[in-house]
Amino acid sequence: MAEHAMYFSDAAALRRYKIKTTVLRVLLYTFLTIFALFMLVPFIFMITASFIDADAFNTFTLYADFSKLGFENWTFNNYAQIFSGTYLDNLGNVVKRPSFAQYFLNTFIVAIGSTIVTVVTAVLAAFAFARLEFKGKNLLFTLLLATMMIPGEMMVITNYQTTIMLDWKFTFAALIFVHGVSVFYIFYLRQTFQQIPNELYLAAKVDGVGDIGYLIKVMVPIAMPTIMTIIILSLMGGWNSFIWPTLVANGGWKYNKSYDMRLVSNGLMSLFSSDIAKGQDAIKVAGSMVVTAPLFVFFLIFREYIMRGVSRSGIKG
Repeated sequence: MAEHAMYFSDAAALRRYKIKTTVLRVLLYTFLTIFALFMLVPFIFMITASFIDADAFNTFTLYADFSKLGFENWTFNNYAQIFSGTYLDNLGNVVKRPSFAQYFLNTFIVAIGSTIVTVVTAVLAAFAFARLEFKGKNLLFTLLLATMMIPGEMMVITNYQTTIMLDWKFTFAALIFVHGVSVFYIFYLRQTFQQIPNELYLAAKVDGVGDIGYLIKVMVPIAMPTIMTIIILSLMGGWNSFIWPTLVANGGWKYNKSYDMRLVSNGLMSLFSSDIAKGQDAIKVAGSMVVTAPLFVFFLIFREYIMRGVSRSGIKG
């Protein structure tokens, strides 16, 4: 009798555990679904609205008529105006402005250039702090980390003065080299380099391999997931930069005033503040889509490298 009672007691406890687990799982997935909808619905709406004819979109915003979002009102005219630089104002007049293709080219040059400089400086500095021995290394690294406590906005004035002193205003050098050193990336990569056994470095020294050779042949391949993470984040940062380009490159190129140096974020803001954008909300949404979509797709493609780099840097040994 006691064995039967224990059996039924265990079965009841198991049933209660399963019910509790099922309820918690349903609640969890319900919360995640609602949260995902909050994140995805505005993005889906932006994609849909970017293809809507301007008149239909204005009617939708006035009366919330969702039928205006149907495929029968879709058009590529908004994107055609953005990439051609030829817009129609509220009076139907043709207005010529720099195209987003030019802004894309500028952003591509700045993002790639600043990423190359950032990766080179981060790799060399992280290797020095992780493997080389020199006087004051720990103190210098501590001072370097202390600069992370300084808000970036406080560095804008000194960086701007340096740019003026070097006569770099309205040049790509001002846009590229200001992001050339990142203390966070140096610290991040140093943590990965420190996980590589020091015996490999000593063995390389015995075999006559120099520091640069050891760095390129051993440390860089091992730390490639972390370096890929730095590359991806640096590219995203270069793409999203707004304040600094507004200060030093919000106009014509120094060597050719007719060439507009603005990046995609600055070009989008200039579109929002221009007279042609008044009453042209569909063009604004299309411009936002043009700026957002490439970065979103880029993140989806390379998100595994980011996760792999983060997990690797958090494991010691």
